[in-house]
Amino acid sequence: MRVLHVGAGNLYGGVETLLITLARYRHLCPDMIPEFALCFDGRLERELISQGAPFHDLGEVRIRYPVSVWRARRRLQEILVGCRFGAVVCHNIWPQVIFGPTVRGAGIPLVFWAHNMVDGRYWLERWAQRIEPELILCNSRFTERTLITFYPGVNTEVIYYPVAPSGSVEPGTREAVRRELDTAPEAVVIIQASRLEEWKGHRALLNGLGLVRDLPDWTCWIVGGVQRAHEAPYLEALKILAADLRISERVRFVGQRSDVPRLLAAADIFCQPNSGPEPFGIVFVEALYAGLPVVATAIGGAQEIVDGSCGRLVPSAGVGALRDALAKLTTGPGDATGG
Repeated sequence: MRVLHVGAGNLYGGVETLLITLARYRHLCPDMIPEFALCFDGRLERELISQGAPFHDLGEVRIRYPVSVWRARRRLQEILVGCRFGAVVCHNIWPQVIFGPTVRGAGIPLVFWAHNMVDGRYWLERWAQRIEPELILCNSRFTERTLITFYPGVNTEVIYYPVAPSGSVEPGTREAVRRELDTAPEAVVIIQASRLEEWKGHRALLNGLGLVRDLPDWTCWIVGGVQRAHEAPYLEALKILAADLRISERVRFVGQRSDVPRLLAAADIFCQPNSGPEPFGIVFVEALYAGLPVVATAIGGAQEIVDGSCGRLVPSAGVGALRDALAKLTTGPGDATGG
């Protein structure tokens, strides 16, 4: 069965990582042939093409320009007529709104893959609510619970993201990365790798580190770069906060990277204390693959990945608990549970 996966393509995060995984490992399920359609040029398009995955360019879409929506729908309609797809999967709300009606009009089963929680308060969500899919895929039980009233009567299935092991790391990687990031070989490295969204908990991490600044031999790498305009002032605010907490010399703002597994292999602790719930959290799994203890907030999808055997879950408002977890792990990073 041929399946068309439809996304936006203008950002790069967990959803895009999933799509690359589906493309890279498509040989594991030869009975299901994935193809991909995007609206925006960028890293995701380049990586899909590099994997040799069948790719369709739908053209740039801006909802405020109805003509761009019409053109993209017309392009998708041509693709659906020319190819025999068994299903079309819209990844998140925006593609569901833009392309759901076209898929339904073509008589092809429409699948909505929910990657984020929804509550119907945002206007785009209310618009998507009018376009009922045949099936909803959810990336966690947490996300599934938010869909109960959004699409009542539609079957849901929870499918945790397939996260492939990063594979063996070349000898000397740890030392090379630390030299590259001006980090001492003996330092305990605390890493966060995420988009520069405020709810990802960067402020909480910095505040927690400020409370353990008297502990020696730790360094923090914050991985993630500006992808949207509002993220630039947020990044500058984080740098100012680090300076105010007197930890600037121990915090490295690494920027956007495509080699996160390599950075994880050179770190000691992964910490992402979200202020808002993570729908799933691919990077938590990647950090565990790298053998790192994970410190996360006890909300959202993190609770389905992290437990006392592999890390610490701290209260969402618990700066003291975060401080204690970081202090314990920086003085003994091999002990994830503190037992």
